[in-house]
Amino acid sequence: MNGISGVDNILSQIRSMRQQTSLPVGGAGSTPVPLRPLDTASDVKPAGFSDLLKNSVQAVNQTQSKATEMTTAWERGDSEVSLTQVMVQLQKADVSFKAMMEVRNKMVDAYQEVMRMSI
Repeated sequence: MNGISGVDNILSQIRSMRQQTSLPVGGAGSTPVPLRPLDTASDVKPAGFSDLLKNSVQAVNQTQSKATEMTTAWERGDSEVSLTQVMVQLQKADVSFKAMMEVRNKMVDAYQEVMRMSI
């Protein structure tokens, strides 16, 4: 996959997602399309903070696992995995891990700030 076809592929995916969500394709001045309201009659419990945190950590773990698998496949000489794909996946894993660490640092700072408050 060369760079141009990869970009075209991503753009087509974005366009298809936009159509699926009923968002307008036009630029400024286009009339916004209203989104469907959520179904409040269902018994779906909103996700709590712990669920959100757990899912985020799992997503980072999956990204790192995929990067490791791709690296191993490239090292074995798998013809379906290119060095570019491996490097992109490694960068995704690195960025997601750094973002998770920043969130953790902010949470620790907030906890320490709350503990320093006098009652």
